[in-house]
Amino acid sequence: MTPPYRVGDELPPLEIPVTRTLIVAGAIASRDYQDVHHDAASAREKGSPDIFMNILTTNGLVGRYITDHFGPTAVLRKVAIRLGAPNYPGDVLRLTGRITELRTADTSSGGASPGDASSYEVVDAVEAVVQVTGGNGIGRHVTGTVAVTLPEPSAKRAGA
Repeated sequence: MTPPYRVGDELPPLEIPVTRTLIVAGAIASRDYQDVHHDAASAREKGSPDIFMNILTTNGLVGRYITDHFGPTAVLRKVAIRLGAPNYPGDVLRLTGRITELRTADTSSGGASPGDASSYEVVDAVEAVVQVTGGNGIGRHVTGTVAVTLPEPSAKRAGA
């Protein structure tokens, strides 16, 4: 069974309001205590008009965008992003994506040992590669590529 995806498919956009709370909470959650992510006066002293989002928060939002679209069984395999324009409070981050590649991926799971065919599963899966971009009022905030495994609905038991 082939998933209902094709190369060239566009993912629906996701708009995320950029709030002070999101910026500060993302920095704290990722243990990034740089003052430019929570202290507006320090950010201004360093040349920024306000606090701004860190890369780990952006990375997490890109991952969320992909898993929100493909569902709870999707597994992120690789997320590679590059930042551009900063995300400041009061703006909106708009993420978009396009499937650029679909390929078969074999994954294995379970089993007490690889030789025990009675409990070792081999699952045929599809890996999608998605080009993601995210913009805000200033310009392009993020560009990247995400590889995500999409398990087929029916898993096959080894030896079956």
